[in-house]
Order: sequence, then structure tokens, then C-alpha cells
Amino acid sequence: MAGRRPAGAGALRLLRARGRALSLLRWLGMLLLQPLLQAGQGCPEHCSCFSTPEFVQCSDVPLQEPPPDLPRGVRNLSIAGGNLTVLSRAAFAGNGSRPLGNLSLLLLARDNIQTIAERAFQGLPSLEELDLSLNPLRALAAGAFRGCPRLRTLKLNQALLLLGEEPLAGALRNLSLRRLELAGNELRELPGAALPDGLEELDLRNNSLQGLSPEELARLDSAPLGRLQLYLDANPLRCDCALRPLLDWMRNASWRVPDAHSLRCAAPREVSGTEVLHLRLEQLGCGAGRELRPEEAGEQEELETASYVFFGIVLALIGVIFLMVLYLNRRGIKRWLNNLREACRDQMEGYHYRYEQDTDPRRASASPSSGL
Repeated sequence: MAGRRPAGAGALRLLRARGRALSLLRWLGMLLLQPLLQAGQGCPEHCSCFSTPEFVQCSDVPLQEPPPDLPRGVRNLSIAGGNLTVLSRAAFAGNGSRPLGNLSLLLLARDNIQTIAERAFQGLPSLEELDLSLNPLRALAAGAFRGCPRLRTLKLNQALLLLGEEPLAGALRNLSLRRLELAGNELRELPGAALPDGLEELDLRNNSLQGLSPEELARLDSAPLGRLQLYLDANPLRCDCALRPLLDWMRNASWRVPDAHSLRCAAPREVSGTEVLHLRLEQLGCGAGRELRPEEAGEQEELETASYVFFGIVLALIGVIFLMVLYLNRRGIKRWLNNLREACRDQMEGYHYRYEQDTDPRRASASPSSGL
């Protein structure tokens, strides 16, 4: 019995090793065959399907509409270089017949999208990021993004050149975006009405902004946009006195403009290429000979008042220090005054004694007799 125990233990270890090997082979087989099975079961034609996470990519394919046979478990969908032109209602969910409940990322760059209809993205309840860049948008319905309660990032870079601010503001009104990208749209002013409340990042790079007015800056400082970060690189900033509100705003809260150190002046010629944060007040041309605007005059009065207050505080501080010195040296000062008084008294007594000697009549009468 004692000799059989090692043999039984060895057989048990061998069986366990075979079981682990079979489990490993089974797992590797499933891992390798899963993409093939998925491609054979639900991958659209002319598209590529990947797994972990589920990703469908359709690049440079002349699609006239979104693929109708998208797998239900897709999480990331990229369609680039197509000719979708019009996105109708529930365009990616087959009018509600095949909702894509797991889709969180949708990339639709360079798809010649010109019209986005009402509830075009309905049936995508998990959509968090949508990229519509490089599309010549001409019409955008007010409820185009309804049905996407989790949408947090929207990219519209070079997509608004043919679309006004009013349609954009209507489409973004009820969204809870955290990041909005509007780069390369030739914007000349801040799209204030189009900014949804609670927005945290706004990309306005490569536009036509020459600066921001005090009213626009006040809109950014309001409570709904108090945490907003603004990206302004590659804008033709005009560095004259009109830029001073923006410059003060950036210097007072540098975190509001993360790319502030890369901003350069485009005009006038004297400061072209100069880093905006390194500008001095005299370089902006805000001299005394120029008539100040009402808001600038008020700001100057506030600065002057603050200077007077600071000067008064300094004088008061000097006075307090002087009084403290006098108080701490009161004994020495008293001793010095007593010594001075004694010295003066001695001097006056000396003068008084000499005066009495000079006016004595006996000394005056003795003078002639002494001469004889």
C-alpha cells in the first residue's frame, strides 16, 4: 500500500496537467476564432470588424447610407470617406428596428454629410463621443442629437463653414456636453448662444478670432461656464488696445487658456509674432492720447482708486512704525530732553551772571580811579 501512493499521486498530477492544457487550447481557439465568427455572422460588406472591444471600421468606401447589417454588440464605429449626404431619423438604428445599445464612439469624418434630420442618432442610448468633422453641413435640425442622453464629446471641426450659429445653438441647447470642438470654422466671434451649460472644454483653434470682447468674457465667467477651458491657438489675434480685456483675463486665470503660451500676435506689424503673454501695456497702444471706451475708463478709475488706497495704507503703516519707535524709546527721549533742559538752564544762568556783573555801578565807578 505504501508503494502505490506515489504512483496514484503522479497519475493525479498528470490528469490535472492535461486538463489545464485542454482549457488553454480551448481558450486560445475561442480567442482566434471569435473575429472570424463575428465577421461571418454580422460584419458589413466592405468593412473590417475587430474585437476587444468590438470595433467596425469602414474607410474610403462610397457608402450612400449607414451599413444596414451592423452587429448589435458594436461599441466603436468608424465610417470615413463615404457619401452619406443625409442622415435621416434613426439612421444608424434602422428606424428603431436594430438599436445599437452598446455603441459609445461614432466617427463620421469626411462623409460629405450635408443634412442631419430630427433624431438622426436615435437608437444610440450609450453614445458618448460623436465626430462630424470635415463635413459640409448645410442643415442641422434642432433635435438632431435627441435620443443621446450620454453624449459628452462633439467634434464639428471644419463642419460649420456653410452653417450659421442659430441652427447650431438650437441643436446643442438641451445637451450635457463636456467637450465641444469647433476648430477651423472661420469663426470671428465666440459662439456664445451655442455653448451648452456645463461645458468644460471648447476648442476654437484655427479660426478667425482677433480677440474677445468684454461681453464675451463675461459670458465665459458666468456660472454655467465657470469651469470652461478655452483653446485659442492659430487665431489671427490683433494685439492692440482691444486685446487688453482678453490679456488681463488670461493673466488672472491662466488655467482658463491651456495653450496661452503658444498664442502669437498677427497684427499690427510692430508686434507681429510676439508672444501674447509677454506684451507690455505700451505695446498695446493704450496711451493717454487715445479716448478710452467706457469700460476702459471705469477700469482705469478703479486702478487709480486702488493706487490711492495703497498709498494711504503705506503712509499709515509708516506713521504707526514711527509712533512705536517713539513709545519704545520714551525713557531715552525723556532723559535726552532733561539733559537738554539742564544744559539750557546752565547756559541761561551763565548769561544772567555776566549781565549782573556788567551792570554793577561800583564796577563802573572804580574804573576812572584805577586809571589815575
